[in-house]
Amino acid sequence: MTMMKTDTLWVHLHWLTVLAEAGSFTRAAERLDVSKAAMSQKIKELEEMAGVSLVQRTTRSVRLTSAGEKLVEDLREPFARIAQSFFSVRDEAGPVRGVVRVTAPVAFARQQLVPMLGDFLREYPQVRLQLDVTDRLVSPASEGFDLAIRHSQNLPETYVALPLCETRALLVASPAYLAQFGMPATPDALAQHNCLYYPRGLEAPQWRFCRVNGSSETVQVRIAGNFATNNSESIRDAALQGIGIAMLPDFSAHAALTAGTLQRVLPQWQAVDAFADRLWVIRPYAAQVPRAVTTFIHWLRARFAEG
Repeated sequence: MTMMKTDTLWVHLHWLTVLAEAGSFTRAAERLDVSKAAMSQKIKELEEMAGVSLVQRTTRSVRLTSAGEKLVEDLREPFARIAQSFFSVRDEAGPVRGVVRVTAPVAFARQQLVPMLGDFLREYPQVRLQLDVTDRLVSPASEGFDLAIRHSQNLPETYVALPLCETRALLVASPAYLAQFGMPATPDALAQHNCLYYPRGLEAPQWRFCRVNGSSETVQVRIAGNFATNNSESIRDAALQGIGIAMLPDFSAHAALTAGTLQRVLPQWQAVDAFADRLWVIRPYAAQVPRAVTTFIHWLRARFAEG
């Protein structure tokens, strides 16, 4: 049985785990940037040291023996901890760097998030952002995202959830539509207008309002319209064309209201339960969070706190 120094043994063990993941000596050698011969020699030396066969070799691939499988399984967690510890130490040294994978709703990402990302990337030039824009409720942990921005009342309990900013629903219409059909004076008058809305399953569309002055008065109105969609940008664009009165999250309506291409409707009434009243940043629980991820979260929350 060949004797081997312990400090040399770690290299051999690591190469075995790489071989197990790669599935062949050629691919493992490419990953480690070594020759196939060197790779084969290391595994041979490790088998001599262990006194048992660890790998079953064929012409096209390799399979671990039961002893090899047990050894690799026992090594997986310790090597993962070592790698995590190393990257954590490296992460804390020097400038913030790394990849941050983010998923965010379409309208919010396009109208609020993307316009400010240039400032972040100039401040942290060694950070790379990968943004997935979708209205689908993505599972960050299972789909490889470091964080998600959610416009929702229901947040998963298995995630860390941090408030980003408050939002509210606004009723808006184009000046052309209001000039042609008039400005409704009360929520009940909306029943006489073409209303653009989010479909809620097979339920008949209804909007509910309370007075802004703080009174307990609420009004529920059954509305109707010739256009419904689950994307606020599409509803906004339909409103900009003068099709009808739209219910939008404030971040979807903000630019058009500032430009005067949309106007507030019934500003003395506030929509109730139309959309979530807050945007959140959520991330999977983790013992150690990469510095680039925490930096981006802190930067984002500070930016929105500025108003």
